[in-house]
Amino acid sequence: MSQQKDQAVVGASDYIERPAQLVDFILRGARPRDEWGIGLETEKLVVDRTTGEAVPYERIRELLARLDGIGGWQGVYEGDNLIGLQGKRSSVTLEPGGQLELSGKFCCDIHCSWRDLNRYRQHIVAVGEELGLLFLGLGTHPFTRLDAISWLPKGRYRIMSQYMLKTGDMGQRMMKQTAGTQVNLDFSDAADLARKLRLSQRLSAVAYALFANSPLLDGEPSGFLSTRGEIWSRTDNDRCGLIEELLSPAAGLNDFVAYALDVPLYFIERNQQYVDMTTSRFTFRQFIESGWNGEGATLKDWNLHLSTLFPEVRLRPQIEVRSADSLPPRFIPAVAALYKGLLYSEDALQGAEALLMALSREDVVSLYRRSWRDGFAARYSGGTLGEIIAALLKLAQTSLQQQFAAAYSGADESHFLDPLQELVAHQETLAERLLKRWPATRAEQLQLLIDHCGYRAK
Repeated sequence: MSQQKDQAVVGASDYIERPAQLVDFILRGARPRDEWGIGLETEKLVVDRTTGEAVPYERIRELLARLDGIGGWQGVYEGDNLIGLQGKRSSVTLEPGGQLELSGKFCCDIHCSWRDLNRYRQHIVAVGEELGLLFLGLGTHPFTRLDAISWLPKGRYRIMSQYMLKTGDMGQRMMKQTAGTQVNLDFSDAADLARKLRLSQRLSAVAYALFANSPLLDGEPSGFLSTRGEIWSRTDNDRCGLIEELLSPAAGLNDFVAYALDVPLYFIERNQQYVDMTTSRFTFRQFIESGWNGEGATLKDWNLHLSTLFPEVRLRPQIEVRSADSLPPRFIPAVAALYKGLLYSEDALQGAEALLMALSREDVVSLYRRSWRDGFAARYSGGTLGEIIAALLKLAQTSLQQQFAAAYSGADESHFLDPLQELVAHQETLAERLLKRWPATRAEQLQLLIDHCGYRAK
């Protein structure tokens, strides 16, 4: 996400006196069409180059320490712990199990995002090789079991990790064993935001199938093409998955805000410390109505709360879509290209709406739940998910070419979809490709993973 834009929003600390402030807060993110951009957030697994096992925080800290000062990066600390890097327009952060995430700068087009990602990739690979580290664009840890992965020493993760034990049977797996790819997208006004929210949610099954890349867990095939999808579905029903209210054809921003208001709080921040709010199901709505410990809720609290919601699409305040697995580097810009192609053109929006908004609520939910097990083969009453994906890919490709012709991008971005064309032509996911070649020995398995999804300098 754009760091400059996000900082302007996070700085808001007004007390909340009326619900309309929550809607207005999100609408501050609106931009005119000619200023729309794209943001990529890419997580990857950090493993030992020899064994393929997850590495402890101490080794990742050394990676961050060596990157500190390179390419404009500056270390970010929580107490004495180095937990990330901040650049002028992008940041590097650590997920709970040590997964490394780049929140790339908010770019005018995907070419800019790709250049940003490649600069970062060169830095981490060069330093990582010196430290015996390997970076995998894979949606779940292939070998290391949950209890063998250490927790990142970060205050918010201590609170979340304990709460996850109360809300599902895979919450801690989500935190420590998964990695994904997110795209941040713009909107022009409340009506445009509502359309994109509704459609993005219905695209969740498409993204899980098209970008399925996590068929392994605990050293074995898991039975899923996107094990990450299954794990998220068993994490926390209050804050994960599809937002029921957004399945309505008339749903809008008010429905998202109502949903967010009724999700229990993880924490609030006071005096630069996280205050645990998980001892009771204390929602943000209750926080506004009754306060806490004599204090009222602020827009800064609201912004923090929004960052703890993990549905397939959320508002931060840009639209963030979250369904794609972590991917091999060359597939990463394809995620941005698909969403930009479908959501940044009126013709493509209408075409995608014709395909997806016509699906019944039952078909949407069924495809969603089948997508991470069956991929392209997931069936619904009208056919297969693969047929829908093929039609959407054509729409996205044409849209990106038209956006370039209309000077909305500096160069044609449609070629970023090329890696997806072969998958769609063969109706075969990255996960299925990996499973077809999965060998017997650990050494062979690790080499296959390096070939499949390992980060290289070029």
